[in-house]
Amino acid sequence: MSEAVTRPGITTDALLASLDPLLRAWLPRQRWFAGKGHPITDFTLVAATELLPPTSELGLLHLLVRVRQPQVPAQVTGGAAPALPADCYQLLLGVRRELPPRLAPALIGHVTRGPLAGFTVYEAMHDARMSAFLLEALRMQARVGKLRFERDPRKDIGDDLAPRVLAAEQSNSSLVYGDTFILKLFRRIVPGVNPDLELPLMLAREGCAQVPAPAAWLLADVADDLNVLGVLQPYLKGTADGWEMALRELAAGRDFSGEARALGRATADVHLALARALPTVTLGRAQMELIAEGMAERLDAAAKAVPALQPYAAALRTTFEALADLGRGEARWTAQRIHGDLHLGQCLRSPAGEWSLIDFEGEPSRALSERRMPQPPVRDVAGMLRSFDYAARSREPWATDWAGDCRAAYCTGYAEVSGRDPRMDPVLLRAYETDKAVYEVLYEARHRPDWLPVPLAAIKRLATNGPATEPH
Repeated sequence: MSEAVTRPGITTDALLASLDPLLRAWLPRQRWFAGKGHPITDFTLVAATELLPPTSELGLLHLLVRVRQPQVPAQVTGGAAPALPADCYQLLLGVRRELPPRLAPALIGHVTRGPLAGFTVYEAMHDARMSAFLLEALRMQARVGKLRFERDPRKDIGDDLAPRVLAAEQSNSSLVYGDTFILKLFRRIVPGVNPDLELPLMLAREGCAQVPAPAAWLLADVADDLNVLGVLQPYLKGTADGWEMALRELAAGRDFSGEARALGRATADVHLALARALPTVTLGRAQMELIAEGMAERLDAAAKAVPALQPYAAALRTTFEALADLGRGEARWTAQRIHGDLHLGQCLRSPAGEWSLIDFEGEPSRALSERRMPQPPVRDVAGMLRSFDYAARSREPWATDWAGDCRAAYCTGYAEVSGRDPRMDPVLLRAYETDKAVYEVLYEARHRPDWLPVPLAAIKRLATNGPATEPH
């Protein structure tokens, strides 16, 4: 079902037909497009909203477009050849008769047929007038068709904040407004409550200082489904990206364990706040067996797709078997909402030395229902341990001692706040770290083959029961 807000006489079919040839060429070139390497077979216009109706000067179209692509070869997936999911993408298209030179890099194409014939279409985020319109709509809590611009009334949103596009992202797109706010626009849209809005709102109510509180958000009601399209948050000016900072300190030969310890404390603060804000559950035998079974299935699929993993598969499987065996005993674990995709790049350090955690969307490749399920907090810990290892192995010679010091310090800091050291659950921690390394092998083999030796080194260590981080 598609819903549209357009001028009388313009149908969704006609609008999509006019844009189809341009989007087929433009979409696969975007960093956030998930189906790279596979042709587009079909478009469906889920919703279209004229935020600014095209005139002789300019217009702004908001589109939700479902994209279908052919099957993925079995040798890529490691199994049967399923069709790629029909992903829904959010597009903001500027419409002008003539594109000024400053917007030339944002060009999508010139429309030759249909209701937009004679117009030029471009990526509207690069147009300051269009970006300013989005902020004003959030500030005024506008409603346009199915789009709902909402805000926290306690937050002051100025009307004179100059916008600029943040160029560093991949799966989403962001606009910074005057070094005061950052608007993250989600590109792949999944119906339901996006954790990147849900969890920061919950944490703000808990007074959690480690996570920026949303100031406003963009929603769409389409076919009785709620879609979270974007979130406006404070822009943490002067902060350092955790990944970039770690690489700088490593390159300079400086110790990073103090920062890692502080980051461990910040992670534990967030976990405790999430446990207060949302229900927790106890994992018994059946749940732990399902977790271990899922890990083993992901290992089998990855080993089929990446031959370099196959020599280690049998040994790695024993790690997951040990977790299942542990679940059959008396041990029980608590599961809760977590970050879900925690690594150094999701952490920002202020000039005062305080760490913040951002991007609570979770792993985009996982289903939304899975991302919103309670999980053992150690999964976040394992993700950060892998991130320290990645940093240490991103340059030669590999700084294994540097990574080990950071891993130990992070766990120590976490224990200082949470009251429990993650290393006191070695079977669980090793299983989650192994599962993460298996995911990394598959990702690097598909997208960055030059990086494949990084997770494979961890795979070798984990398969041979190499030294793990010991508690102090």
